[in-house]
Amino acid sequence: MCGRYVITNPVSKTKKIVKTAIKVEDKQNYNAHPYQNLPVIKKYTNGNTIENLKWGVIPSWAKKKDFKPLINARLETIDEKVSFKKLIKLSRCIAVADGFYEWKREEKNKVPHYFTREDKKLMYIAAIYENEEFCLITEQASQNISFVHYRQPVILNESDINRYLNLELDGSSFLKSCKKPKLDFYKVSKDVNKPTNNSISLIQKVSD
Repeated sequence: MCGRYVITNPVSKTKKIVKTAIKVEDKQNYNAHPYQNLPVIKKYTNGNTIENLKWGVIPSWAKKKDFKPLINARLETIDEKVSFKKLIKLSRCIAVADGFYEWKREEKNKVPHYFTREDKKLMYIAAIYENEEFCLITEQASQNISFVHYRQPVILNESDINRYLNLELDGSSFLKSCKKPKLDFYKVSKDVNKPTNNSISLIQKVSD
């Protein structure tokens, strides 16, 4: 599961791959969390845009008062779930992130870790959307990080963005086959546990 991430200066960092920014500004978010409006890349006939959608999808068939928004979709079953199978075919987008947080269970505690690409480049996380809401796609964690958590976001390389957004390609098959970037990680402060905390100190490494 991916439930928190970091994105700073999204407009500047994506200006080479998107044509237009729609109501997105360069700012620093060190604790992006569900139900926030966050920047994603979408494809239109005249080019890619970066725009804000709310993290957490409430399917159109659900009773909104009783339904908890879906923030993650498993790649392994995305073609089977009624909430996701239409979206992976017709409504793909890409969330942008500097890195993401995950928690390792140690006895009775959960210890937060911060993950970045090994090459420190921007992360492009495969996602799907419905109306003004989006949901991240996750997969089984790679071997070197699985001892922290067994799931991780599906992270694309920049060269794969347009292929994923091309609805003529089978989305889930492409995500399963494309090469994923290697990740680094380290422990960070438990201050990240509180969603209202939002400063660069959240991504600073803490000692064991």
